[in-house]
Amino acid sequence: MASAKRREQTAVDTSNHSKRMRLDGNGRRHIAAVILARGGSKGIPLKNIKMLAGVPLIGWVIRAAVDSEVFDSIWVSTDHDEIERVAKKWGAQVHRRSPEVSKDKTTSLETLQEFSRLNPEVDVICNIQATSPCLHPHHLKHAVEMITKQGYESVFSVVRRHNFRWKEVKKGEGTSTVALNLDPSKRPRRQDWDGELCENGSFYFATKELVGEGLLQGGKMTYFEMLPEFSVDIDVDIDWPVAEQRVLRFGYFGKDQPDMVRLLLCNVSGCLTDGQLYMSVGGEEMVSINSRDLAGIRMLKGEGMEVILISSSENQLPAALVDKLSQKTGCELRHLKEQKQVEVERLIKEKKLVWKEVAYLGNDVPDVDCLNLAGLSAVPLDAPMVALNAANYTCQSPAGRGALREFIEHILQLKKSAKCLSK
Repeated sequence: MASAKRREQTAVDTSNHSKRMRLDGNGRRHIAAVILARGGSKGIPLKNIKMLAGVPLIGWVIRAAVDSEVFDSIWVSTDHDEIERVAKKWGAQVHRRSPEVSKDKTTSLETLQEFSRLNPEVDVICNIQATSPCLHPHHLKHAVEMITKQGYESVFSVVRRHNFRWKEVKKGEGTSTVALNLDPSKRPRRQDWDGELCENGSFYFATKELVGEGLLQGGKMTYFEMLPEFSVDIDVDIDWPVAEQRVLRFGYFGKDQPDMVRLLLCNVSGCLTDGQLYMSVGGEEMVSINSRDLAGIRMLKGEGMEVILISSSENQLPAALVDKLSQKTGCELRHLKEQKQVEVERLIKEKKLVWKEVAYLGNDVPDVDCLNLAGLSAVPLDAPMVALNAANYTCQSPAGRGALREFIEHILQLKKSAKCLSK
């Protein structure tokens, strides 16, 4: 199985790069991850921070880099304020690139050269592509070992393709095409052909010496082979809805395993409902509940998860309304009287659970601590920025309009994906 996940080829030494990189006081080299994220995408505006399966596109690769624990620093190189904000939220430092390397025709190498000049302490640069959301920490760990333990000066990611290629015939040439990588009289079966290695663009490691010479691949170099399911490149061959399905199936969702989640806590006001309190002519108080959310609760409970609805003193509901909600949803409803995190932790302890076993749907400032601590956390689309920044999933539906159902579907998909990947 290990050989299927990583096939290593004999290194190719394309030039005389025998000089050793300097070591720090601990005998280590400074290895930095650099993610290029210019704000001026021509295809999809601000594509690098567009939400993909509830996470900003760039957030997927930053999370993988952070959790790999092999980098001395992790950077996002950008020219845009909003990309800078998102990058910092997900744990990266920001290299604010100059106007000279922020043009449409600027190459990745030119931007990396500027970064290298401004950060002379960095010995090895790993250029991670922001549009590769199925990158996992273990991919980066293995590649770093090729640099630190096997002495390679450049390592790049590839994927194995089984495509038969033919020479293009230009219009008007009148010539016959020829096969480029097969003998048509002896067409091999897929299982009898190793295929070809193609760059998938997920990452490129190179020493600062190579980058300074204008190379991302050179010196003593090798490749790291990734399986096709992890080789998702939104820039090249995939559209957004398809990418979301691939990411939900093969993406990296963090150190906490989603299949460990046992309990969903959901705010009533601003999550299950739209936060509005309706008054009838007769003085009766009413709230609106979406039928999709009710169906979602039934789906989750059918999978053995408990759902508890919570209300607080900031959004206190009448006792009669609480009883009706509990009956309608089939869920226990807890009214929290103290500081929310304190009472939620008391509830979790009562259930003999820990935070990583809890999914939490919140919507405002009092929920921030719980959103940060929960194993899975989400907010409706119309939540304020402080809550959006704390959650690791942003629903595409607003409060009371299917946000709870969407989060439940997300939880169930993550659990299903985790089981598939563990097989």
